[in-house]
Amino acid sequence: MLLAIDVGNTNSVFALHDGTEFIAQWRCETNVGRTADEYFVWLNQLIELAGINAKITRAVISSTVPRVVFNLRVLTDRYFDCRPVVVGRAGCVLGIDVRVDEGTTVGPDRLVNTIGAYNRYGGDLIVVDFGTATTFDVVDHDGAYIGGVIAPGVNLSMQALHERAAALPHIDVAQPEKVIGTNTLACMQSGVFWGYVGLVDGICTQIRAEHPRPMKVIATGGLSTLYERGTRVIDQIDLELTLHGLYLIDQANRN
Repeated sequence: MLLAIDVGNTNSVFALHDGTEFIAQWRCETNVGRTADEYFVWLNQLIELAGINAKITRAVISSTVPRVVFNLRVLTDRYFDCRPVVVGRAGCVLGIDVRVDEGTTVGPDRLVNTIGAYNRYGGDLIVVDFGTATTFDVVDHDGAYIGGVIAPGVNLSMQALHERAAALPHIDVAQPEKVIGTNTLACMQSGVFWGYVGLVDGICTQIRAEHPRPMKVIATGGLSTLYERGTRVIDQIDLELTLHGLYLIDQANRN
């Protein structure tokens, strides 16, 4: 049984793969202070509640928060007796080229998405991930990662708007009935929804203009299903893209 761990800036996902498919996944807040013992108590209870009896024998970790990795490595070593593959660390086989400026470090989540997307959809892709940051990753015809774009995430932008403008409330992300708002809440919802639709459409259009071949746009992340309603460029939603990429990395590193 494979334990795949995807640590984002806001939330972390723990998922189990039985060799054929992911059979369970759970989410918790990313917390740099959480110990290996706390992770195990939380995870073990969820595994028992799900009625899963198979033993975890392998682990793979992708983390955008470096300080979390140590305790996750202790978790897998102490409680599951396995050394995890950590994306981006020495010895981790990716199976793709990374063609960026020398000395540039690419976030492990972006590499994992690239690997998962290339395996499922082929090359010449734009992968849009609606996370804490909204990222656009460009996958070349041969699966190589060749760069991208980083923009503030939807929820991050809303939080900043609320905190820096005293008169504006915190709102939920939703598609408004019309673009022109007639009250503060409607105006903010319109700005957040249609503003990011414009962001996604505009950036993907510019990337396509710079790329020599036609490109598909693959979107992932919790808010991707919402923004697909307004955008004109998204071709496919894949909510398990990152987990699929982690599974492929585990397979590439098994020997």
